[in-house]
Amino acid sequence: MPHGHGEHPLTRTATPHALPQPAQAQETRSWSLTLARVWEELMAWFKTLLSAAVYATIIVTFGFQVARVEGQSMVPTLEDQDRLIVNKLAYRLGAPRVGDVVMLYYPEDPDKSFVKRVVAEEGDTIRSADGKVYRNEVPLRDDFIPEEYQSHDTWGPYVVPRGYYFVMGDHRNNSSDSRAWGNVPKKYIIGRVQLRWWPLDHARIF
Repeated sequence: MPHGHGEHPLTRTATPHALPQPAQAQETRSWSLTLARVWEELMAWFKTLLSAAVYATIIVTFGFQVARVEGQSMVPTLEDQDRLIVNKLAYRLGAPRVGDVVMLYYPEDPDKSFVKRVVAEEGDTIRSADGKVYRNEVPLRDDFIPEEYQSHDTWGPYVVPRGYYFVMGDHRNNSSDSRAWGNVPKKYIIGRVQLRWWPLDHARIF
């Protein structure tokens, strides 16, 4: 019996020290898993940002530029905040053509850039009668422009000088363009709008 009494205190003393060990190990493993998940998330974001930087470098290096539309002057063709890819090589290899949607430096402040449509090139005669625009006395196609975006102004005729272009916004009654600030020199035309890539559900190649 004395031997039996000596065993019970040892059993009761060992139990409290043995129980916390598995819980502590489980907590350590949980913390390690959390850190691992956080690290994986950070690495995923880093890879995404790195990829974006590489793509941007390739785009700029090979003659393309990412641009964003600001304003309503090209509605309905382009909407405010649309994202575009501009082909800067297009006019190094050729000349702008009537109908092209282009990105250009604002002639009165070349630090700003606009997106407009070329409606006349050098040597053309351009005029408007009650909003109907004529190039060399041939009416421009404007059936894609809703009535509410049409203008009813009369101006011209103007002859476009050599090396210049006459540009307008598709939102005829809400666009600052060549009607206000004149012809645009070719050197101010950055490139042709090649692609609208955002929003994705309205992506379009021009």
